[in-house]
Amino acid sequence: MFRLVEPSALYLLLLIPLLLFFFASARRARTRALQEFGDIRLLRKLFRAVSERRQVVRFGLALWGAGFLVLALARPQFGSRLETVERKGQDVVVALDLSESMLAEDIQPNRLEKSKFAISRFIDLLGGDRIGLVGFAGEAFIQCPLTLDYGAAKLFLNAMSPDIMPVPGTSLGKAVTKSLQLLESSQTNQKILVMITDGEDHEELTKVAQAAAQAAQQGVVIYAIGIGSIGGTPIPEIDSNGNRQGFKKDDQGNIVMTRLDDRSLRILAEETRGRFFLASPGGSELETIAEEISSFEDSTLLAQQFVQYEEQFHWFAIIALILLASEAFLPDAKRVQQDWKGRFQ
Repeated sequence: MFRLVEPSALYLLLLIPLLLFFFASARRARTRALQEFGDIRLLRKLFRAVSERRQVVRFGLALWGAGFLVLALARPQFGSRLETVERKGQDVVVALDLSESMLAEDIQPNRLEKSKFAISRFIDLLGGDRIGLVGFAGEAFIQCPLTLDYGAAKLFLNAMSPDIMPVPGTSLGKAVTKSLQLLESSQTNQKILVMITDGEDHEELTKVAQAAAQAAQQGVVIYAIGIGSIGGTPIPEIDSNGNRQGFKKDDQGNIVMTRLDDRSLRILAEETRGRFFLASPGGSELETIAEEISSFEDSTLLAQQFVQYEEQFHWFAIIALILLASEAFLPDAKRVQQDWKGRFQ
């Protein structure tokens, strides 16, 4: 197989006819100048040592050298070999709670922003694992499909907020179900779901247990991280400009308190042979999870075959250098054994 990496360099070959034109014009001008100077036959005898043939040969060598140099600049590639590149790792889905209770400020700046910052660091720690994102509140949706593009995953992560959730509340069962949909096509040795939530599930524990059993059946390991204080904290109300407008209240005018509820999270972790963590201010839990994931046996996530072309430009460059060097060392003058004999006859 053959290809040129820089085919635009071939436009320089258009200069060769131009050089030929200038060379021919220069020879004609030289001949006319000699004719004006004197008898052309006598002058040629006087300059018999100067070989016009060698001048033509030198110009030809320079022209061919320039041509091969242009071909070298075009970077020709001949031949090929088939190479296979594999990406190994695990499939990891992070399900993030986007309910309004995640705006509580018992963890600074608030539960949601702290979680997003920790997830961003977690993505940086993944060594070739695919990452997917699920957002949930009263409903769950796929925010980012499984991908190896960590930059894109972070862009999707930054866009996650309670404002994009059509249904309020918290449904851990629906979050698990949606995450399993994302992982159902995975062929990795380990399928991992990381859930970050304050655990205030508004559904019955039986639904959470059913979701956990379904996850265990599909071989999904759930790491559950509970974020927030057990003692409770009010939920701030934020206007469209991002300013706090007091705290959320119920129908009786009482301030609504949000508390970490770890019962559902522990069920999910225990049923799937995962682990439950209480979120710390430093967010080291996700670092621990990343270390455990790295210890799992890697699976092939991506295997691609591609053609590897062999660079051949150096051969053209060598030929160009030989031609240009030959032009430089070839003299215009030829050896004349009888310098004066017959010169003026």
